[in-house]
Amino acid sequence: MNKTIVIIPARGGSKRLPGKNLKLLGDLPLLAHSIRYAQQHTFIDAVYVSTDDAAIKEVALSYGAQVIDRPEQLSGDLEPTVSALKHVLETLTDEVENVILLQPTNPLRPETLLEEAFRKYNQGNYDSLFTVTRNHQKFGKIISDKFVPFNYEIGQRSQDLDPLYFENGLLYISKSRLILSDIILSENAYPMVVNHPYALVDIDTQEDFDYAEYLLGKVRSEK
Repeated sequence: MNKTIVIIPARGGSKRLPGKNLKLLGDLPLLAHSIRYAQQHTFIDAVYVSTDDAAIKEVALSYGAQVIDRPEQLSGDLEPTVSALKHVLETLTDEVENVILLQPTNPLRPETLLEEAFRKYNQGNYDSLFTVTRNHQKFGKIISDKFVPFNYEIGQRSQDLDPLYFENGLLYISKSRLILSDIILSENAYPMVVNHPYALVDIDTQEDFDYAEYLLGKVRSEK
């Protein structure tokens, strides 16, 4: 029984940054950062990459992940992530209890984050958990050419703002029964706060990739 598995969804098509999942970040393909990260944790029973791409499959296998071939109908731009996760669970013969989603576009994660998150998930008996980061910006809407503050009043200091948080994508943990019901996060999902520069990395463009390279280089130079 694979009680806890990691699934890394990695499509071949990327319009804004072609081939991004295999693009070298440091000395590893982008995808391999998440595979290696998962492999460091003894409580993970298996690491699966879901892909529709032969080159991604080859790289995933070479780094020790197992590969689930994703059907074309589940590989479109508008297809939700949960459909790829559900397909993996439906393909496996083993019973799975917990699914950890690691997105290849979030390749940099604090070393102890997954262990801490999984401990919190188990101790709190949650059915799902995800990571969030506090945002300190002043947001507003533009209505009829007028700026209308959303989370503050004009003249209010940034440090006095009501806290707002964003979903940073570093990791998600969910019961497999939720995913089989087409849900990754339940209404009671635990929001784990992560305040770390890595939480600002979500690679969709070349600029995002450049920033990830900068952060990775900075961390390595400090070791």
